[in-house]
Amino acid sequence: MKWGLVLILSIFWVGAALAQDEPALESEIVDTRTEAISKTLRCVVCQNQSIYDSNAPLAEDMRRLVRKRVEAGDSDDQVRDYLRDRYGDYVLMTPPFQLNTVFLWIGPLILFGLGALWYVLRLRRKPQNAAPELSDADRARVAAALNGEDA
Repeated sequence: MKWGLVLILSIFWVGAALAQDEPALESEIVDTRTEAISKTLRCVVCQNQSIYDSNAPLAEDMRRLVRKRVEAGDSDDQVRDYLRDRYGDYVLMTPPFQLNTVFLWIGPLILFGLGALWYVLRLRRKPQNAAPELSDADRARVAAALNGEDA
């Protein structure tokens, strides 16, 4: 009887120990996903930081909202879409390629191309301030000045 009671209690203890490890693991996964998603969302107050890096109260609220959505079982894209619907495309750290954001994606390439074209054209152009050729009379005057004679 005594050994039976010990066996039953040990089974309950093992079950309780295993049950406590699972939420810790699940919480760690939620934390990791929340952090990863938060790094891809822009703080609408700070404008230059992700909500993960920002200390603004709105960023804190947005982090809580991301965590709630992750705990609810939403995928990463669903969480981003939810916040995008709520705050607009600006909330995404990487703007989507759309008609209204074409210049954001292609603008740097155009500016680089124009700069390279200007540089190449500048190298090919003759210098404007090159010294003109000296005539024979001018050469004689220079030679006389170097020799110390009056011209």
